[in-house]
Amino acid sequence: MPRKVNQISFNEGKARSTAWAVTFGDMVTLLLTFFILIIVIMNEAEKQIDQIIDMLLDETYKELKIELSDIDVQVDRVTKGVKITMGSNQLFQSADAELKQEVLPTLDQIGQLIKNSRIVSLEKDSTFQKFVEAIEKNNKSLNIEIRTEGHTDNLPLPLKLQNKWKSNWELSTARALNVVTLLSKYSGLPQNKFSAMGYGEFRPLYQNKTVDGRSRNRRVEIYLDAFVTIKVENENLTPL
Repeated sequence: MPRKVNQISFNEGKARSTAWAVTFGDMVTLLLTFFILIIVIMNEAEKQIDQIIDMLLDETYKELKIELSDIDVQVDRVTKGVKITMGSNQLFQSADAELKQEVLPTLDQIGQLIKNSRIVSLEKDSTFQKFVEAIEKNNKSLNIEIRTEGHTDNLPLPLKLQNKWKSNWELSTARALNVVTLLSKYSGLPQNKFSAMGYGEFRPLYQNKTVDGRSRNRRVEIYLDAFVTIKVENENLTPL
């Protein structure tokens, strides 16, 4: 009989000594559930932010489409935002990066339309005040990018111009830079919202085998895009 009592006491002691594991397991499960819930909520919040940005870009696309309908430009809604395409023949003389004087009013109009679009001036719009505050609370910021991309056909530059432009890359980059410089000037927006790049002949839209195809490939594309990134505080960096 004493042996049975001892066995019972041993089992009770063992159960008490391992009881913490059950409680610990429950706590870990609750924590995992909590963190999973937080991740789901954050993902849903990110989706909502992206949806609002897409809605604003759609709105901007429709506005630009209407306002620029009488001008020889093409407006498209693309993955990278809103794209305005202008032919190089409209903007420049052949193999030159100097903008034609007659196209300056068009670039001025485009710059003003971009500046006054709701997505660019969102912080001044009371309708989206809570949206902007929600982004800032997450230590993030809404970035606006106005980017120009220059493109050429695949014909080599004339020999007499190769001392000025070493390649179609340089020509397309110079053209994109001149366009973005004027857009920055006409819109009055901060220069850190602008960028320019040149692709030369390497991103054609049409075959370069025909005169019409080469003409269509010579173009400048203006992109307006918006996206949320982690906020980076300005720091006084010492030059190396």
